[in-house]
Amino acid sequence: MTHPLLHPVIVAAVERAASAHRGRPWTASGFTDLNDRAAHPSGILHGTPFSVFAKLSQDADSGGEQFAAELKGLELIARLAAIRTPTQVATGVVSAGTSWLLLSEALPERVGEARTPEDYRAIGHTLAALHQVNAHRFGLSQFNGFFGPFSQDNRPVGSDRWTDFYAERRVQPMLRLAVDSGNLPTGLADRTERLIERLPDLCGPEPRPSLLHGDAQQNNFICTADSAIVIDAAPYFGHPELDLALLDYFEPVSLAAFDGYQEIRPIDDGFDERRELWRIFSYLAVIAAVGQIPFGSRFVTSLANALDRNAR
Repeated sequence: MTHPLLHPVIVAAVERAASAHRGRPWTASGFTDLNDRAAHPSGILHGTPFSVFAKLSQDADSGGEQFAAELKGLELIARLAAIRTPTQVATGVVSAGTSWLLLSEALPERVGEARTPEDYRAIGHTLAALHQVNAHRFGLSQFNGFFGPFSQDNRPVGSDRWTDFYAERRVQPMLRLAVDSGNLPTGLADRTERLIERLPDLCGPEPRPSLLHGDAQQNNFICTADSAIVIDAAPYFGHPELDLALLDYFEPVSLAAFDGYQEIRPIDDGFDERRELWRIFSYLAVIAAVGQIPFGSRFVTSLANALDRNAR
């Protein structure tokens, strides 16, 4: 099957945006499929003097909103933390018929087994630099975001306690979505409700609100020759341990990432005990989105194990 990004309407939209980006004609001359690394159809359209990374949403109603929120998140991170993010192409978010594109200049990178310990150390450095930026409240008043396909409410909560923010803005909304999807067993839903009631006893010391990536799994960093660049961010101010917990929740990550982080910021001794607690909302999100297929159904087991661990 032809990749969705190679549809003539989509290619034409990318070429128009790339031509406007540098003020001279740009033509796509090749393509690299990156679907295995993103929830949306993604890839690189090659050209001269630069290539374009493109992510496609075929949701005419919310695709543009989701990509606009992602772009605002990256702009916020670059402004507040002085961390590198991809250079957007033209306006960054481009309409293509009934679809939407998120476009940036493609970057040379190392992925998977090609990553070195220094690449992982750079990820740790980048994450720690993000967390050095603090605020007075949990959440983000400027705009809401998305976690995967789901809208994410960033509004601060009245109590301004992390426990309440995590319960009200992260776990409870994802629990409702997982229940409504029909992919979450009733027993696990009930156990999650009981865990929410116990969060004040489980969340540890109250943290200072830190700027989070928000979806910090390791593939949401591009490892180049000299740094780790942030992509696919969903930022707000929260507990830094949440980002650390998400680094390896899809697949193992080199310990060099945590070593690099601790070269800039310490990690609390209680983090290992709380790691699965911070993953619960993300397990629920995956179950809600794709819990009916083998990839998603394994997160039902992950959620059950996380609830077991935090029932002790």
